[in-house]
Amino acid sequence: MEYLEAEFFLFGATGHGLDNFAPELAQGGPSPIGGKMANLDRLTKDVIYQFALQKIGHLRAIKRRVKGFPRPLLNISTEAFAQIMHSTRELLDPPFDPYANFINYLFASYFIPYFSLTGLLEGESGQDGVILAMVDIRPHMLAPYNITVEEFKNLITKHRKEIGRKCLKDESLEAPIFEGVEAKVARKVYAYDKYIIPCPTTTEEILRIVYGGGDEHVPGGFFPEGAHGLIAKSYLKSAA
Repeated sequence: MEYLEAEFFLFGATGHGLDNFAPELAQGGPSPIGGKMANLDRLTKDVIYQFALQKIGHLRAIKRRVKGFPRPLLNISTEAFAQIMHSTRELLDPPFDPYANFINYLFASYFIPYFSLTGLLEGESGQDGVILAMVDIRPHMLAPYNITVEEFKNLITKHRKEIGRKCLKDESLEAPIFEGVEAKVARKVYAYDKYIIPCPTTTEEILRIVYGGGDEHVPGGFFPEGAHGLIAKSYLKSAA
């Protein structure tokens, strides 16, 4: 996932990927398919670029602690996002293009699942909260589709909730007050349980989303050949 997010954020903000910024971190893995600079406003571009640099830092930290593995083949093309977004809403005409404008890019960034873990990756929920906040202040209608920004956000949230089964991993910033911090506020900046501990996302849930088909055993979507790593590969073997 760190490779996927690093490449998507780098290309979206700069038009270049990890091969231009820190090629040693790719460890000889293939270059991504379809990455390009997004049509972002100044604020969104700055935020996404900072996210990208955080991902580079995460990759460096991970590789200092464990052996790591080469970057897998990633498909971050418009076609890959369009295919996966069709599972969120049956008909998007024209097909969803994450690079077309800043609001599409924010929605694409929100769709990519985050790790709500402690330690190295605990900042992921914070990133998700930033994206949600930026979406909430955007124009009412999502052009060129006949749907509001709020409705589209809720469709994506619903899709991610259906995959998650242990706690409410996704909410809008608005939430029932009994779910807020110490039951005192009706807004959340990231997903957490009743003890204010970030909700964990399992490997199975992540793979179901990034493969695009809802099956952790069948590669596709953003990972045409499957994700790397012992755990991800174990699911591919179990399906063989």
